[in-house]
Amino acid sequence: YSAFMITWADENIIIQLGKEDKKSIVATHFPCSCIDDGECLIILYKTEKVEGEVQHHKIVHQKEHYSVFYIDTVGGLHTKTKELFKNNDVKQFKNLCVYGEKGITVAEALKTDGRFIDDLGNFKLSDNNNPKRLTVCTQKVKELHQKEFKICLPKVKKKTKHEKLQESPSNNSQSNCERRSESEIIYLARQEGIRVKTSRFPGDSFQKELNLRKENFGKIQQSFSQVYRVRKLLELGKSVCKVFVKDVSVGTGFVLFDTFILTSAHLFKGYVEGKELQQDVEVFAIFDYEEPEPEANFYCFRAENTFIDFDAELDYAVLELNPEGLLSKFGPLPDNGEACIIGHPAGRVKEMDPTFIIEIEKREQAAADYLSQYKKQLIINSLSDHVRKQGIEKILQGGHKAGKVGTYHTFMYHGASGSPVFNGLGKVFGLHTAGYTYGFTKEVESVIEYAHPLIMIFEKFKDGYGKPGRNTINNFCVFSKWTYAS
Repeated sequence: YSAFMITWADENIIIQLGKEDKKSIVATHFPCSCIDDGECLIILYKTEKVEGEVQHHKIVHQKEHYSVFYIDTVGGLHTKTKELFKNNDVKQFKNLCVYGEKGITVAEALKTDGRFIDDLGNFKLSDNNNPKRLTVCTQKVKELHQKEFKICLPKVKKKTKHEKLQESPSNNSQSNCERRSESEIIYLARQEGIRVKTSRFPGDSFQKELNLRKENFGKIQQSFSQVYRVRKLLELGKSVCKVFVKDVSVGTGFVLFDTFILTSAHLFKGYVEGKELQQDVEVFAIFDYEEPEPEANFYCFRAENTFIDFDAELDYAVLELNPEGLLSKFGPLPDNGEACIIGHPAGRVKEMDPTFIIEIEKREQAAADYLSQYKKQLIINSLSDHVRKQGIEKILQGGHKAGKVGTYHTFMYHGASGSPVFNGLGKVFGLHTAGYTYGFTKEVESVIEYAHPLIMIFEKFKDGYGKPGRNTINNFCVFSKWTYAS
């Protein structure tokens, strides 16, 4: 018997944990310190490989060093058409018992396990006790101990008729033609971008246009070059922070008043249950992040997992922190004039972008001008359709949201959502939210960006939070009306 056992390779072995029929199985390299004294192990042999060859630690640590959790052999969302395991024999059992050192990620734990396929992709785990609570594959396994999960996969985009035709052998010539057409558009777009400076402006019109833009930009620079205004903005900028949603996203926020911090709701998309963050999601506010590491000397505060207020439509979230806020410095949404955004684009150190408000009646032309760098009408039409599908008409003249947002151009893209937007007098009037994007390459730009008015957010916040006995909010309501009127 022992001689026969020697011929069994680890890759062909299934080890059942416990006597309960078809319950849990462990990997052959499962640490013995995590197996209770007297526990029954049933060893089974399979002709096909069950477990891949993996590099695992030879040193076995104490059980406290590991997190042990269970993954069902029946998958969760969007797993019906994809195999999850290297050998389907494991599906005879309820779940796979998986382990990992507490410092590694879920993805690393499943790869080390060896029984899962190598290309699970960007999967998530849904908690069996609360299926709406999802754990991303980049999250640490520390918080998963003794919990049971199902693997969930991203939704697979259905192939369009166009894509199916491309795959058909009988339509090779048509497929190649269509592919050439698409690549030709991309090529033309890039070429037009290169030639724009010389082909767009005949004669001396480029210099005239340049002088006009210099004049407009000079006015903006003048507004924000006066020392007292810059000093005021830098002082107000102390309330601006980098918002770090661990293993999820990075954005910008600012202290509204008292202990409340305001940021964009979409930073937490997919991780909110009611008015609470999922249990394992951590949020930090980082202040004074103004110098690159290692010289950086910043302050980090952890936020509560319960939102004070949350609104997906206005795209804002209110969390709780300590520094002095900006509410006493807020003003109305301006129709035109100078503006300035302070934030952390792409998670970088704090930056400031002076710009100007684009009036409602000029928004459509501003967006069109931005796309006019592409001379070919085919390209402009394609980009315009892409922007239109995002709902840009809602903020253009006549749109139902035209008067509910402030618009401008800025280089503040990803990571700057939640930044405060100031007017020329140093009053914060908006929450930088998003833009209407386009682009043939991975570097996506916006034709126009917008902010939700702080006064509208505060009124919504007040309605939800201003209950009897909340003296702080009531006092600020009186104070803010005086500030707004001034």
